[in-house]
Amino acid sequence: MTTPLLSVKNLTSGYGDVRVLWGIDLHVDESEAVCLVGSNGAGKSTLLRTLSGLLRSRSGTIKFRGQDITNDTPRQILTHGIVHVPEGRRLFGPMNVIDNLLTGAYLRSDKAAIRRDLDRMLTLFPILAERRHQAAGTLSGGEQQMCAIARGIMSSPKLLMIDELSLGLAPKMVDHLGAALRQIMTEGLSLLLVEQDVATAFELTQRGIVVDSGRVKLSGSTEELSVNPIVQQTYMGIA
Repeated sequence: MTTPLLSVKNLTSGYGDVRVLWGIDLHVDESEAVCLVGSNGAGKSTLLRTLSGLLRSRSGTIKFRGQDITNDTPRQILTHGIVHVPEGRRLFGPMNVIDNLLTGAYLRSDKAAIRRDLDRMLTLFPILAERRHQAAGTLSGGEQQMCAIARGIMSSPKLLMIDELSLGLAPKMVDHLGAALRQIMTEGLSLLLVEQDVATAFELTQRGIVVDSGRVKLSGSTEELSVNPIVQQTYMGIA
């Protein structure tokens, strides 16, 4: 049996005295796109924060490429090849687009490869090439999301985790981002996507995990989940 790229077993986590995650089990395979869906407060963002080292787990294990990385530091997590694009983008507003992208490569020393990846991001997101010398804080919401995703890819990750890809964006911009992600994933990048818009999540991924009250409620192919009556009624507004 092939070892998953990411394997999470019985993971619990939370904030202070408040436990949010209750025994999460999931996996992401090489070159696979997986979505996490669920209502607000279900624990999706907490899960990504725990996987990226921003929160410590209370129990359970996280393995990446077969190596136990439970409670590694965010820097160590990044070095392993896991990148977290947080909700709200968190760009350096006064810095221009190019400098924001280059911050994604701050742990890398392969200057020629960094330059190639930078050129690739500007080709993948042409609007960023046009805005390359513009302060990131003056970009539109969709342009900032492009910049945040491109910055994450500049880290040369094996797994890209995106929290709320489409939040606050026009449908046309979401389509542009989706097309770019599909192109990137053809190169072998794995994706773990948190997305409030379930239809968008299912379009971009092959497998879905439904999280409810900090627990995995359902999982399966997005094709199966899209016709599941519980998912349709609870998360897609289909009566």
